[in-house]
Amino acid sequence: MNHALGDSPVLGMNAREQFSAIAGITDVEIDLAAASLWVAGEEYPGLDVPHYLSRIDDLAESARAWVEAEDATPQRARALVECLHDDLGYRGNETAYHDPRNSYLNEVLDRKLGIPITLSILYVEVARRLGLAAEGVGFPGHFLAKVDCEQGETIVDPFHGVVLSLEECGDRLRSLSGGQLALDPPQHLRSSSKREILIRMLSNLKHIGLSSGGFERALACCDRILMLAPDSPIELRDRGLIYERLECHSAALIDYQRFLALAPDDETSPAISMRVRELHKRVRHLN
Repeated sequence: MNHALGDSPVLGMNAREQFSAIAGITDVEIDLAAASLWVAGEEYPGLDVPHYLSRIDDLAESARAWVEAEDATPQRARALVECLHDDLGYRGNETAYHDPRNSYLNEVLDRKLGIPITLSILYVEVARRLGLAAEGVGFPGHFLAKVDCEQGETIVDPFHGVVLSLEECGDRLRSLSGGQLALDPPQHLRSSSKREILIRMLSNLKHIGLSSGGFERALACCDRILMLAPDSPIELRDRGLIYERLECHSAALIDYQRFLALAPDDETSPAISMRVRELHKRVRHLN
């Protein structure tokens, strides 16, 4: 199997450096599975990324007979999600949804448990190895996948192991939004770029870290999101807040000031301006 750039470790580079190198290439060049594993590599030093990529290759071979037994692409897309979920046992962790292991692709492969985004990444990567044109879908509140078919797209939910109709997607969106949103397929079912997928995965991990008091881990997530999207005002603001919590006042000031330059009209800008004034006083006092 020939992977895109990012699948082979560069000698002497740690997981953060490997991820930084991936962030510097074009979206089409990124190997999504490899990039996801390098996210995990920071939590699991020495992680054998090529080993886990070969595991995905093996999954594709295990599913090949299921998929190739079907003639049409929609049926092949359905056969793959049913094979992964029902036969091979990869399913959503509904009892411990916020367990951080659900967000690390190596753990998903080992434990056969994940959240929508990691299970969708696995589905997409296996599908591509079997010749299906699969993409991730950043559906609000519950990441999905889709396969480009002869007469449209087949929407797949790897977390539950099912194919969804447009009507079912609309029902889910209304339920998630308390009836406030109606399905707009071009908006809600559009393909996510690999960068967008990695940012959403890291954002999940950031929020898990913040909710559990793991500020250093949350900071590491912000750092990697900003590698992928250097001018994201929200990430700069959030990283500034984490830096301030960790008493890294000068670093917080730099991020706050850049946030204000990029998003002066953001609703949180007045509060951040106040934080900047407070931190200037602290830094002057320390000096």
